[in-house]
Amino acid sequence: MSDRPFKVLGIEQIAIGGLDLKALRSLWIDTLGLTAAGSFRNEGENVTGEIAMAGSGPFRVSMNLLQPIDPEKSPRAHKPPLNHIGLWVDDLNAAVDWLTARGMRFTPRGIRKGAAGCDITFIHPSAGGEGVLIELVQAPPDLIELERRMSAESTSAAEA
Repeated sequence: MSDRPFKVLGIEQIAIGGLDLKALRSLWIDTLGLTAAGSFRNEGENVTGEIAMAGSGPFRVSMNLLQPIDPEKSPRAHKPPLNHIGLWVDDLNAAVDWLTARGMRFTPRGIRKGAAGCDITFIHPSAGGEGVLIELVQAPPDLIELERRMSAESTSAAEA
Protein backbone atom coordinates (compact mmCIF):
# COMPACT_ATOMS: atom_id res chain seq x y z
CA MET A 1 0.00 0.00 0.00
CA SER A 2 3.00 2.31 -0.40
CA ASP A 3 1.36 3.94 -3.43
CA ARG A 4 -1.33 5.51 -1.23
CA PRO A 5 -1.57 9.18 -2.39
CA PHE A 6 -2.90 10.48 0.91
CA LYS A 7 -2.08 10.31 4.59
CA VAL A 8 -4.30 10.07 7.65
CA LEU A 9 -3.04 12.83 9.95
CA GLY A 10 -5.08 12.09 13.06
CA ILE A 11 -8.54 12.01 14.57
CA GLU A 12 -10.71 15.00 13.71
CA GLN A 13 -13.81 13.92 15.61
CA ILE A 14 -15.62 11.21 17.47
CA ALA A 15 -19.41 11.24 17.31
CA ILE A 16 -21.43 9.70 20.12
CA GLY A 17 -25.18 9.28 19.75
CA GLY A 18 -27.92 8.89 22.29
CA LEU A 19 -31.58 9.54 22.85
CA ASP A 20 -30.90 12.25 25.46
CA LEU A 21 -28.62 15.10 24.37
CA LYS A 22 -28.81 16.62 27.86
CA ALA A 23 -27.37 13.43 29.37
CA LEU A 24 -24.55 13.40 26.79
CA ARG A 25 -23.80 17.06 27.53
CA SER A 26 -23.84 16.39 31.27
CA LEU A 27 -21.19 13.69 30.94
CA TRP A 28 -18.86 15.09 28.27
CA ILE A 29 -19.04 18.83 29.01
CA ASP A 30 -20.23 19.26 32.59
CA THR A 31 -18.54 16.24 34.20
CA LEU A 32 -15.49 15.49 32.04
CA GLY A 33 -14.80 19.14 31.24
CA LEU A 34 -14.67 19.23 27.44
CA THR A 35 -15.22 22.74 26.08
CA ALA A 36 -18.63 23.52 24.59
CA ALA A 37 -18.05 24.79 21.05
CA GLY A 38 -21.48 25.07 19.46
CA SER A 39 -24.62 23.29 18.46
CA PHE A 40 -26.27 22.26 15.21
CA ARG A 41 -29.45 20.85 13.73
CA ASN A 42 -29.64 19.05 10.40
CA GLU A 43 -33.15 17.99 9.39
CA GLY A 44 -31.87 16.09 6.33
CA GLU A 45 -29.60 13.95 8.50
CA ASN A 46 -32.26 13.65 11.26
CA VAL A 47 -29.86 14.93 13.90
CA THR A 48 -29.43 17.67 16.43
CA GLY A 49 -26.29 17.97 18.47
CA GLU A 50 -23.60 19.79 20.34
CA ILE A 51 -19.90 20.04 19.64
CA ALA A 52 -17.42 19.71 22.49
CA MET A 53 -13.66 20.06 22.11
CA ALA A 54 -10.87 18.09 23.77
CA GLY A 55 -7.37 19.53 23.68
CA SER A 56 -6.26 22.61 21.80
CA GLY A 57 -4.48 23.78 18.70
CA PRO A 58 -4.48 22.00 15.38
CA PHE A 59 -4.59 18.54 16.94
CA ARG A 60 -7.68 19.16 19.08
CA VAL A 61 -10.42 16.58 18.74
CA SER A 62 -14.09 17.42 18.30
CA MET A 63 -16.58 15.31 20.23
CA ASN A 64 -19.93 15.51 18.44
CA LEU A 65 -22.81 14.67 20.76
CA LEU A 66 -25.75 13.51 18.65
CA GLN A 67 -29.45 12.99 19.25
CA PRO A 68 -31.89 11.93 16.53
CA ILE A 69 -34.63 14.46 15.84
CA ASP A 70 -37.02 11.54 15.37
CA PRO A 71 -35.67 8.25 16.79
CA GLU A 72 -38.00 6.26 14.53
CA LYS A 73 -36.56 7.72 11.30
CA SER A 74 -33.24 7.09 9.55
CA PRO A 75 -30.48 7.84 9.89
CA ARG A 76 -30.56 7.00 13.57
CA ALA A 77 -27.78 9.01 15.21
CA HIS A 78 -27.97 6.84 18.33
CA LYS A 79 -27.52 3.46 16.59
CA PRO A 80 -24.79 2.49 17.10
CA PRO A 81 -23.92 4.78 20.01
CA LEU A 82 -20.42 5.23 18.58
CA ASN A 83 -21.87 6.90 15.52
CA HIS A 84 -18.74 7.77 13.57
CA ILE A 85 -15.06 8.57 13.74
CA GLY A 86 -13.69 11.40 11.63
CA LEU A 87 -10.14 11.18 10.34
CA TRP A 88 -8.10 14.14 9.08
CA VAL A 89 -6.63 13.38 5.64
CA ASP A 90 -4.19 15.55 3.74
CA ASP A 91 -5.87 15.07 0.33
CA LEU A 92 -9.54 14.10 0.45
CA ASN A 93 -10.03 13.92 -3.33
CA ALA A 94 -6.98 11.68 -3.78
CA ALA A 95 -8.16 9.48 -0.91
CA VAL A 96 -11.64 9.04 -2.40
CA ASP A 97 -10.27 8.35 -5.90
CA TRP A 98 -7.67 5.85 -4.65
CA LEU A 99 -10.06 4.03 -2.31
CA THR A 100 -12.83 3.93 -4.94
CA ALA A 101 -10.40 2.39 -7.44
CA ARG A 102 -9.79 -0.36 -4.88
CA GLY A 103 -13.50 -1.10 -4.46
CA MET A 104 -14.26 1.05 -1.40
CA ARG A 105 -17.85 2.31 -1.29
CA PHE A 106 -18.89 5.71 0.01
CA THR A 107 -22.27 6.96 1.20
CA PRO A 108 -24.45 8.45 -1.55
CA ARG A 109 -23.99 12.16 -0.78
CA GLY A 110 -20.30 12.14 -1.75
CA ILE A 111 -17.89 14.91 -0.81
CA ARG A 112 -19.62 17.88 0.79
CA LYS A 113 -19.20 20.55 3.44
CA GLY A 114 -19.48 19.24 6.98
CA ALA A 115 -20.90 20.99 10.04
CA ALA A 116 -17.49 22.52 10.81
CA GLY A 117 -17.06 23.83 7.25
CA CYS A 118 -14.46 21.28 6.06
CA ASP A 119 -15.01 19.02 3.07
CA ILE A 120 -16.05 15.54 4.24
CA THR A 121 -17.26 12.19 3.00
CA PHE A 122 -18.24 8.95 4.68
CA ILE A 123 -17.01 5.46 3.89
CA HIS A 124 -20.06 3.22 3.56
CA PRO A 125 -20.63 1.28 6.80
CA SER A 126 -20.66 -2.01 4.89
CA ALA A 127 -17.00 -1.45 3.97
CA GLY A 128 -15.57 -3.00 7.14
CA GLY A 129 -16.24 -0.45 9.87
CA GLU A 130 -18.32 -3.00 11.80
CA GLY A 131 -21.27 -0.61 11.85
CA VAL A 132 -19.28 2.50 12.77
CA LEU A 133 -19.17 5.10 10.03
CA ILE A 134 -15.74 6.41 9.08
CA GLU A 135 -15.68 10.02 8.01
CA LEU A 136 -12.78 11.38 5.97
CA VAL A 137 -12.21 15.09 6.58
CA GLN A 138 -10.02 17.37 4.47
CA ALA A 139 -7.37 18.74 6.82
CA PRO A 140 -6.76 22.49 6.72
CA PRO A 141 -3.45 23.69 5.24
CA ASP A 142 -1.97 24.65 8.63
CA LEU A 143 -2.51 21.13 9.98
CA ILE A 144 -0.98 19.56 6.86
CA GLU A 145 2.07 21.83 7.11
CA LEU A 146 2.49 21.18 10.85
CA GLU A 147 2.33 17.42 10.30
CA ARG A 148 4.93 17.66 7.49
CA ARG A 149 7.29 19.68 9.69
CA MET A 150 6.86 17.29 12.63
CA SER A 151 7.41 14.30 10.36
CA ALA A 152 10.56 15.87 8.87
CA GLU A 153 11.91 16.67 12.36
CA SER A 154 11.22 13.11 13.48
CA THR A 155 13.02 11.71 10.42
CA SER A 156 16.02 14.01 11.01
CA ALA A 157 16.22 12.99 14.67
CA ALA A 158 16.06 9.29 13.77
CA GLU A 159 18.87 9.69 11.22
CA ALA A 160 21.17 11.50 13.69
